[in-house]
Amino acid sequence: MKLVKSLFVAAIIFPLASQAAEMDAGKLYEEHCLSCHGVGRLGGQGPALIPSVMKRLRKNSAIKVINEGRPATQMEGFADRLNKEQVDALIAYIYKPLAQVPTWSMAQIKDTHDVMVDPSTLPTTPQHKADPMNLFTVVEGGDHHVTILDGDKFEPLWRFATRFTLHGGAKYSPDGRFVYLATRDGWVSMHDLHNFETIAEVRVGINTRNIAVSADGKYVMAGNYLPHSLVVLNANDLTPVKYIPVADRKGNTSRVSAVYAAPPRDSFIVALKDIKEIWELSWDPNAEPVYGNFVHNYRKDQLEAIVEYEQPFGIRRIEVPDYMEDFFFDASYSEVIGAARNSKKGMVFNLDARRKAGDLELESMPHLGSGIYWKRGEQTLMATPHIKGGVVSVIDMDTWKTVKKIKTKGPGFFMRSHKNSPYAWVDVFFGPHKDLLHVIDKKTLEIVKTINPAPGKTNAHVEFTKNGSHVLVSVWEHDGALVVYDAKTFEEVKRIPMKKPVGKYNVYNKITYEEGTSH
Repeated sequence: MKLVKSLFVAAIIFPLASQAAEMDAGKLYEEHCLSCHGVGRLGGQGPALIPSVMKRLRKNSAIKVINEGRPATQMEGFADRLNKEQVDALIAYIYKPLAQVPTWSMAQIKDTHDVMVDPSTLPTTPQHKADPMNLFTVVEGGDHHVTILDGDKFEPLWRFATRFTLHGGAKYSPDGRFVYLATRDGWVSMHDLHNFETIAEVRVGINTRNIAVSADGKYVMAGNYLPHSLVVLNANDLTPVKYIPVADRKGNTSRVSAVYAAPPRDSFIVALKDIKEIWELSWDPNAEPVYGNFVHNYRKDQLEAIVEYEQPFGIRRIEVPDYMEDFFFDASYSEVIGAARNSKKGMVFNLDARRKAGDLELESMPHLGSGIYWKRGEQTLMATPHIKGGVVSVIDMDTWKTVKKIKTKGPGFFMRSHKNSPYAWVDVFFGPHKDLLHVIDKKTLEIVKTINPAPGKTNAHVEFTKNGSHVLVSVWEHDGALVVYDAKTFEEVKRIPMKKPVGKYNVYNKITYEEGTSH
């Protein structure tokens, strides 16, 4: 009888204990994770924390991330606030499948589409006196606003509120009139820089990575973490055009790491997180269709093949030997330099030949997405900061050999230059020297100046003006600032108060794909 009672009590207590542990984990999530990773673990400023998104992150690695944080992100470590039992409870909680993974269909996307102003009713010339090519879009993460800044007078012209999780990465129409913004929770918005009007917005996903604008100015493409999809929008007013599920031929789905526009190719290039492929999708309706794997005859006018995708937006799948999440392109966009997040090597892959063209020896995690290139005599050099280790790698783009490893005061995140400047600027984004920026001579490859705009603060994300005469640096704090420097003398010119200016993007440098600006 005692045994029966014990079993009965255990049958009641153990489920209750399990429920209590889950409730405690839920409370821990609400306290420490929800503000970045969103309600229901569906993502916000940070990625969604559900099994389908974390399938490449093992639980032991996830424990390390919770304890120590993650480089190149805003994920801080919690070892000083959470004990082992609490971390284990959180791990079990975030790896538990949702009862139902939410979808975000084309019908749902269309339901969110809102056109505030018909752009055809607005003047087609700037209704202000600033140079429209020298405007900056400044994303202020501290209070969720965007400021449009005059790049000649360094004065704000327009400031408007944004949705909560705007991360940066402003993209422009080819003529510079419109700026497009995307939030981590899927909202894409369109703003008129001639008339200072918000034109339209639409929600393309639940957790979105970034957007790109086609060189013909007709389309915006968004890449999503959740759901695993690409969404094509009409660039005139963000009307949804096409929904593209992201999966390989076996049905394995993938998050989208990033979407890029490749003007010389008239196509979007897509970096994928979970499958070893690069995708190329042409925006040109007259481009060649995409053929299946079996092509019997490639001769002109004698092509014998099965069409897999018509254009535009046919998926050209390019299989690669390893994951390529972080991209850098050569000027022709025929070669892509990429690396997986946990890789110590970069890979050069030719998109036309569809094969590897070389390896890059990189001793620690590079941030290729912030890489730049320039001409030094007959050489074309690229340079990338490293998220782990205080070094900038300089590489010859003809031989893909490392020319020099420039030692810095710590890991960097952003690097910028300009064709009219003999210098490249790189921040020290992580560690005790996060307040420093180095200025590197592009000929000698030596650090010629170290600048500290705000001691003890995070100083980061350099951007040049249209003509390269001035440099803008962010004091990356809630009560922060944009600090303007003379690009030749390195003297401070002006300091403009801003609420955590996480990024700033010059119209001219972006739409001309200026060599010193990441694309």
